[in-house]
Amino acid sequence: MTDPADELALTIRVAGASVLATLTRTFGSLQLAEDAVQEAALAALRTWPQSGVPRDPRAWLLVTARNKALDIVRREAARPAKEVAASFTAPERAPDIAEAVIEMTQEAGSVRDDILRLIFTCCHPALSPEARVALSLRTLAGLDVAAIARAFGVPEQTMAKRLVRARQKIAAARIPYKVPADSELPERLPAVLAVVHLIATEAHSPSSGDAVTRIDYELEAIRLARLLGDLMPGEPEIISLLALLLLTAARRPARTRPGSSSQGNADSGTNEPVLLRDQDRSLWDRAMIAEGAALLAEAVRRSGGAAGPYQLQAHLSACHSTATSWEDTDWARIVSLYDLMAALRANPAVMLNRAVAVGERDGAAAMLAALDAIDGLQRSHLWHAARADALVRLGRAAEADAALEAAIGLAPTGPERRLLVRRRQGLA
Repeated sequence: MTDPADELALTIRVAGASVLATLTRTFGSLQLAEDAVQEAALAALRTWPQSGVPRDPRAWLLVTARNKALDIVRREAARPAKEVAASFTAPERAPDIAEAVIEMTQEAGSVRDDILRLIFTCCHPALSPEARVALSLRTLAGLDVAAIARAFGVPEQTMAKRLVRARQKIAAARIPYKVPADSELPERLPAVLAVVHLIATEAHSPSSGDAVTRIDYELEAIRLARLLGDLMPGEPEIISLLALLLLTAARRPARTRPGSSSQGNADSGTNEPVLLRDQDRSLWDRAMIAEGAALLAEAVRRSGGAAGPYQLQAHLSACHSTATSWEDTDWARIVSLYDLMAALRANPAVMLNRAVAVGERDGAAAMLAALDAIDGLQRSHLWHAARADALVRLGRAAEADAALEAAIGLAPTGPERRLLVRRRQGLA
């Protein structure tokens, strides 16, 4: 028998964002929508154990949350009349404006998808670029603060404060949650692309839990990228982002293998990660790779040679996805692409990946030197794991063991820790 609490948690995880987005579009207020969804979830916890889990939990949650929102609107509408009555003045009967509110807040813009509409709303130019992306990830993707902090490379406490400030600014400035005009879309596009990309990043490498991949996030990111392409056809960076997502998702079937854990995510079973160099490339989705490569060629044609960050990342993914083996990968081209990315916007993650590519092109000593030249990654398990790889290749087993020990202590998820533990055991 399905446990009602577990079914509610699954419903909120899978459909919570779409319910929230629909209510926000309907009522024009994110705060109202969040309050209504929370009240609906509490109602489910009270009623589902007695009445059973509904046949369509998402529909139940949406209808109940909508009714809760209507109740809130009615209470707010009746408040002035009650205040007047308290002053002994006979007021006119306060009108029931709840249905009118629904009619007034329907938007007829070119953004037709509720979640995409809400992403554009969260990416209001009055907020800082970091706040726009962080708020969207928290509100729509349902990522916890730790995951968002990891994506931005900042402490969790810092990110929590940023989210609080963003919500305070929205309330103080009375920023409306509505569909932006077509003329405003280009201004908000970079932040929207960043949100979709980070949803895909969380799908590819979950920031917590026991999952190797999150298929639900991966499919949602691809769906949103396609919607963006329909919304703004011919935009090179949208095409490039979709190409990147497809080229990366095509390798998912080979990224895992059956493991011994019994606590895997429902989307990924109990699988364990397989490094790119060890993957069975016959399992890759060739149709998806072909579509991604065609989209990348289209993005190059439309950009006129002025590659943006997503086009560069798509080129990197294409180098891996089209190579017949790890050894046959064009590492020189990959290093040059990372050089171009660093010229656009250098960050420690780019330099880490570049150092790994340098190691394949120039050898382990060059890789170690490049890794040690990077500042700000001492708390990254990936940096320590990469150093261990270089040290093993240089025959410095004791130092490699220490690096792997540090990586294990910093790894945020169970699959990553187990992978590092197996590598360390291999040293012995």
